[in-house]
Amino acid sequence: MRTELANKVVSVETEKRLSLKEKMSYGFGDFGNGFMFDLGQIYLLKYFTDVAGIPAAMAGGIFLVSKLFAAITDPIVGSSIDYRKNIGKRGKFRPYLLIGSIVLAVLTVLIFLSPNVSTTGKLIYAYASYMIWGIGYSFVNIPYGSLGAAMTQNSEDRTSISTFRQIGSLGALFITSVAVMPLLIKFDNPKVGYPVVMGLFAALGVLWFYICYRNCKERIVISEAPKEKLTLSSVVKTFITNKPLLTLVLMTIFSISAYNIKSAMLVYFAQYNLGNVELMAYMNFIIIGSSFLGVVFLPKLVKMFGKKRTAMIGFGISVAADLINFMLPSNVYVFTILASIAFIGISIPNGITWALVSDIIDYGEWKSGERKEATTYSLFNFSRKLAQSLSGFLSGIGLGIIGYVPNAVQTAQALIGIKALLLLYPAIALALAMIIIGFLYKLTDQQHAQIVQDLQQKI
Repeated sequence: MRTELANKVVSVETEKRLSLKEKMSYGFGDFGNGFMFDLGQIYLLKYFTDVAGIPAAMAGGIFLVSKLFAAITDPIVGSSIDYRKNIGKRGKFRPYLLIGSIVLAVLTVLIFLSPNVSTTGKLIYAYASYMIWGIGYSFVNIPYGSLGAAMTQNSEDRTSISTFRQIGSLGALFITSVAVMPLLIKFDNPKVGYPVVMGLFAALGVLWFYICYRNCKERIVISEAPKEKLTLSSVVKTFITNKPLLTLVLMTIFSISAYNIKSAMLVYFAQYNLGNVELMAYMNFIIIGSSFLGVVFLPKLVKMFGKKRTAMIGFGISVAADLINFMLPSNVYVFTILASIAFIGISIPNGITWALVSDIIDYGEWKSGERKEATTYSLFNFSRKLAQSLSGFLSGIGLGIIGYVPNAVQTAQALIGIKALLLLYPAIALALAMIIIGFLYKLTDQQHAQIVQDLQQKI
């Protein structure tokens, strides 16, 4: 049906529930997303230091500056999407998935190239290529995340597509963590191997995005740009007037920083505390693989406890497992079991987060009269990238504080410090995230259902 709402032409289909095919297709979007994003997160630092010959400290600076740059540009990208005019039959967000993923695939290959020039020249290329990659990623990731809010306003369906999104994300992380390195070592020249292998995975990422583009439908469509002029103050206003968004951003800074520091420190723990760096691959296989259990039970948990309480339960499981793991002596079997439980726990709120963002978009429309999916999602993304940037920086600072010495026998103090960075900091950060969502997040599932009814009555 078509009608006037808040001076905009709106197309809304609220009655139809999403098919299993459409839910799975939406999950393929984050599968494709991970086939490009995870490559940079896992392998780019090693490429910079071991292949391009960039000093480690300088390489770390590339990540810090580039992630901060991406965090700042995200709201600009999101606003540009929301204020786009002349939205066609393919929808507001879907075209970006098709065209943007192809551009992102090319950029993914380019960041794994290094010109044969001086270190300064290599640094300039690395900074420029990774910052441009970040902009390209935003033009794909923000429309993809916003698409979930435009597909349905049904709470169960949103939980379901968030579940499939998390499955796609974990699936991509699992495959890229296990499959990339065996392919790379088949090449005698890593300068050839890296762009070829990364290009292969990036091409597959485009294919997965095409499945999402082809089979997902936008049902809540705003056919005109917001009447409010696009300014810095309008973006800030969208942020500060949406209290659930503010709460989710604060929670995410703690939860994502915990997740990323844990990921970064595992290799150090395997090498020095457990005495075998090769154990990392086996532990990742079990730890990441087991996290699918949390995602599988996510819809049932949400149905029983609601999104907010389910997120708190997940945080609580992860905190308890990490604290116990920290207090017990380092043993590969005990560590892997407890780390798997912790990963199952954190996968639950990570999956719910996407459904919460969609609910927050509806809340923002209800409160302001303007529906700004991409702007809202980009502001949430800002918190994720800020946390990613800070976690990389804090990992380096933490290693310095504990007295870590590369490629040497570590002191007892350093070993305890590595274990604390891996387990104790995440436990504290996730406990704070649990408190934040428990006490500050006021948008319940019941309130959201009423908001959806109010919005539909205005149609």
